Amino acid sequence: MDRTYVKSGKVMTSSALIARRQAAVARGVAFSLPIVIREARGAVVYDVEGRRFIDFAGGIGVLNVGHTHPKVVAAIKAQAERLTHACFMVATYESYVELAERLNQLVPGAWPKKTVLFNSGAEAVENAVKIARAATGRPAVLVFEHAFHGRTIFGLTLTGKVNPYKVGFGPFASEVYRLPYPYCFRCPRHTGEGKCCQAEASNFLSQLATLVDPTALAAVVIEPVLGEGGFIPAPPEFLRMLVDWCREHGVIFIADEVQTGFGRTGTMFAMEHAGVAADLTVLAKSLGGGLPISAVTGRQEIMDAPAPGGLGGTFAGNPVACAAALAALDVFEEERLVERARMIGATVREHFLSWKATYPWIGDVRGVGAMQALEIVIPNQSKAPDQKRTSLVQKLALERGLLTLTAGTWGNVIRTLMPLTISDSELAEGLEILGSALKSASAL
Repeated sequence: MDRTYVKSGKVMTSSALIARRQAAVARGVAFSLPIVIREARGAVVYDVEGRRFIDFAGGIGVLNVGHTHPKVVAAIKAQAERLTHACFMVATYESYVELAERLNQLVPGAWPKKTVLFNSGAEAVENAVKIARAATGRPAVLVFEHAFHGRTIFGLTLTGKVNPYKVGFGPFASEVYRLPYPYCFRCPRHTGEGKCCQAEASNFLSQLATLVDPTALAAVVIEPVLGEGGFIPAPPEFLRMLVDWCREHGVIFIADEVQTGFGRTGTMFAMEHAGVAADLTVLAKSLGGGLPISAVTGRQEIMDAPAPGGLGGTFAGNPVACAAALAALDVFEEERLVERARMIGATVREHFLSWKATYPWIGDVRGVGAMQALEIVIPNQSKAPDQKRTSLVQKLALERGLLTLTAGTWGNVIRTLMPLTISDSELAEGLEILGSALKSASAL
């Protein structure tokens, strides 16, 4: 099928449309891949020139159910014909209520829950902190190094990566404190199995004595697996210790599951690997099946702390986005995508480990479920990050028909965010391309 994009009798090219972008769009909106996507299905995308790509980027983790899933598209169309907007703060509609009910049942925690909907991950993170402050009457928030919690001013305050996110945007919010994240690969006592970080877990919190009085702390916010920070899983023992400490001191434990949620790690939510349940859980990305929607779900008594009018937003919980989210949740269940994530992850990890044994500049293979990563370093230089080779791998993969994303504080991590609906043949094709790119990059 000819998928070339023709407009007004003229064949459009990626280079021409990127030139238009550069002329019309603020340069602060970066783009990782120099292509222009025309359409997509499942785990395959086509650019305006008709070129086909396997998608290992997934819209930065938004498309766990795949591009344009028929059930999601049908739900969007049906809802758009009935109601596109009302504002839930003005009048109630069923899709918002139904989605809240389903999330209350789905999110871990054997206690009554409530949910509030928003538009983006950053918005949900900020509102989770607002809720925690309202519930505790305390101002302070504890976060971790290498974290990413959004691009708003408060989201940036919580975020642990300076360049490019925070440069030139200060001053930032007060009463935010930061501790090291258990980054096992870069721990001087690294054993390869995370035992060093597990043994040292109590030392992380002992540092609080020099940071903030626990009685002033409203919440701890943590990604169970760092997303933008480099796909670094927190050891289960660390998360359990952190939850216990929060319970002891009356601190609200907030799990940022924006990128890890909805099956990516081989459980519906990444915190389940540690057997913990957050007081408040932040959700976004793959919740909407491709449409913008986010949520905070948590303990009923905490969620009800803000007074009426304290939470909401004009477009928050838009009815079309709610319909898409409900359809996406159906797809997760009907197509057993959580189980599929485990199968994908096992296949990817097997390839990654074989490449690590081949190339001395692959420093670490890590991840959980389909959330796998390669950390690329300069050999024999104390794990020095190699951003140059990482970018080359991404470039070579794109030229051969594979979309990939980098990550990590130093931009030296290749991460996998392919749709969980990817076929076995598409997965194999994508891994073959990535392997070829790694081989070619070895000459650098």
